[in-house]
Amino acid sequence: MGVETIKRLMFRSYRTTPEMPERFRRRFTLAGIFVWCAMLFALTLGADTTRTMGYQIFTVLGVIMLISLCSTFRFKPRLRLRRLMPRFGTVQQPLRYSIRFQNDGKYPEKNLILIERQRDPRPTFTEFMHAREPGEEKRNAWDRFVGFHRFRWLMERKRSAKIREMPLPDLPPGRETDVTIEIQPLRRGRLNLVTSILARPDPFGLVKALHRVPLADSVLILPNRYALPPIDLPGQMKYQPGGVNQASSVGESEEFISLRDYRPGDPLRNIHWRSFARTGRPIVREFQDEFFVRTALVLDTFGTDLDVFEEAVSIAASFAVALDTQEALLDLLFVGTAAYSFTVGRGVGQTERVLEVLAEVQISPEKPFSDLTKLVIGHGTQVSGCVCILLSWDEPRREFVGKLLSMQVPTIVLVLVPKGAETKLEPGPMRVSPERFKVIPLDRIQEVLATLGQR
Repeated sequence: MGVETIKRLMFRSYRTTPEMPERFRRRFTLAGIFVWCAMLFALTLGADTTRTMGYQIFTVLGVIMLISLCSTFRFKPRLRLRRLMPRFGTVQQPLRYSIRFQNDGKYPEKNLILIERQRDPRPTFTEFMHAREPGEEKRNAWDRFVGFHRFRWLMERKRSAKIREMPLPDLPPGRETDVTIEIQPLRRGRLNLVTSILARPDPFGLVKALHRVPLADSVLILPNRYALPPIDLPGQMKYQPGGVNQASSVGESEEFISLRDYRPGDPLRNIHWRSFARTGRPIVREFQDEFFVRTALVLDTFGTDLDVFEEAVSIAASFAVALDTQEALLDLLFVGTAAYSFTVGRGVGQTERVLEVLAEVQISPEKPFSDLTKLVIGHGTQVSGCVCILLSWDEPRREFVGKLLSMQVPTIVLVLVPKGAETKLEPGPMRVSPERFKVIPLDRIQEVLATLGQR
């Protein structure tokens, strides 16, 4: 039997292990779980029927449990459900939405409990084989081989929200009732709800009758944000080829302002043919060059520490919200499966769009950092200032910042490090403006961000 076959068998057992306790808790109430424990205890004590009477306790409790189970088999409420979901939620912020219940039955539905189920958080075998738990190299050889701790860590990483059982009010027949539900998002990204389960305890309060209603909905969970002080990038307005309308696309046209008569030397491509046909004389479109502030927000996606990366995304979201995009442009630059540039501000887009992008950006440990350097340097002639959020401060990143400074681009550099890591990093090329270079441990993010601009 090969090593992969052994790991596949262990993986199957890991997938089964968390599902069985969850189903048991979903099916039985707290009182029912207590009765099961009492039955097992009575069975152990009453194994010898000639010396103890424990078997009688086991028998009585077993009959009660059997009656409770039988009473739940015909539970099928005539209810129609529809979720009324918001567009967005935020990590670690309560998410409230409504469910509209339509009771099509003849009788009121009482004592119901709602159980919302999200997409299965259990990882696939491929994810299990290729993922690496932070600190896994410090575990002993057996733990690294079986990978149980890695499996549990992956499950927690993929669990999108904390969802509790919700008691429902009485639902009168022939009427619609809206019920507000509150859940706690744990991760940014797409939160998928796949099933609503209606439960009702039996008369003894031991077993819950379950009725599953397939109901798929999703909501985008945005990154957490931090409070930032006023950001001062002393960059100047720069000429933007193509103006605002061309700021996020390819092309070299200027900003249209009016029509005027043709002058010798005007390019033929600027002729307004409809006006020419109407007036009988050549009319051209007049443009003007535009100058405005354009800030680059650079997110480093090249790393292996997922906790550091998640906080980097949160800080990027904080800057996207804090920077003024009414009279300026903001370019979000990062590398995922390809090099990406998203522009918002001055009517080109909305800050909300940047947050949507950041909600689903992923780490890219396989690609070289030079891909990000090429992307940002290519924008260097257009941007007035740059905010770089980096996952480390190694030589490639120092060279990257040095190139930005050599292009006279005012730059803020934020370097994230794990909790307890050494924060005394040499500023390197940022020594000329140390107030714009900050090393941020994960346990002091808000504290360090509040000092931006201070020496």
